[in-house]
Amino acid sequence: MTRLAMVTGASSGIGEAFAERLAEDGWNLVLAARRRDRLEELAARLEDEHGVSARVAEADLANGAQLEALCGEAAKTPLDMLVNNAGLAHYMPFSELPTESARELVQLNVLAPVLLTRAAVGGMVERGAGAVINVASLLAFSGSWDVPHVPPRAVYAASKSFLVTFTQILANELRGSGVRMQVVCPGVVRSEFHSRQGLDLSAVPRMEPRSVVDASLLDLERGVVVAIPGSEDETAIEAVDAAERELMGATRTVELPERYATK
Repeated sequence: MTRLAMVTGASSGIGEAFAERLAEDGWNLVLAARRRDRLEELAARLEDEHGVSARVAEADLANGAQLEALCGEAAKTPLDMLVNNAGLAHYMPFSELPTESARELVQLNVLAPVLLTRAAVGGMVERGAGAVINVASLLAFSGSWDVPHVPPRAVYAASKSFLVTFTQILANELRGSGVRMQVVCPGVVRSEFHSRQGLDLSAVPRMEPRSVVDASLLDLERGVVVAIPGSEDETAIEAVDAAERELMGATRTVELPERYATK
């Protein structure tokens, strides 16, 4: 049976690696990104090398009208997989972040995956099968980090934290429906992502995009919701989950703890 996947941000990096791996596995593709020339080159290559169908959808998902158009396509197309990979960082101190850049970050990193998932998931539930993979970052867990080698990232990191929470909760909602949810959180990856931000990470160890994709798809088959390809310890995320559950115990408290007592 032919399967169909939509991949956003497919013109380079992790998105391109997802497209290549899925084509190798026989998936037909809808490839979405801003750069039509790159998409058309990739689509032609994948069709030639793997005999699949690869359709190009030129879209800047930071543009409301173009996002709405792609959501319409996702809603009417029987997708078996959606890979929400498109994203950007705009690394800089928040006090210097232009308003339009802040808006672009939220639109592309938060609103786009939410609306595309909403567009696709209804049909998946009706058909009783499907998968959504959201590409986040280990910076999703960096809220308390105060280290010099990590760039200013308030909105970017918060947007990736949103994707983690969104995916976890939706995975619970969809349990038993046949629709699988995953958020993959890579560390530093060899791609154009950082160079477009003006960062030279050539001296930093970087994971290959294909390695991230292979780990993500293997974890999807294993039922892993929060996939962290670079972590040697699979149980590390369980410690985070346990701490969150402990914090939730505070919802049952009606009196302030002793530390708030005034003398």
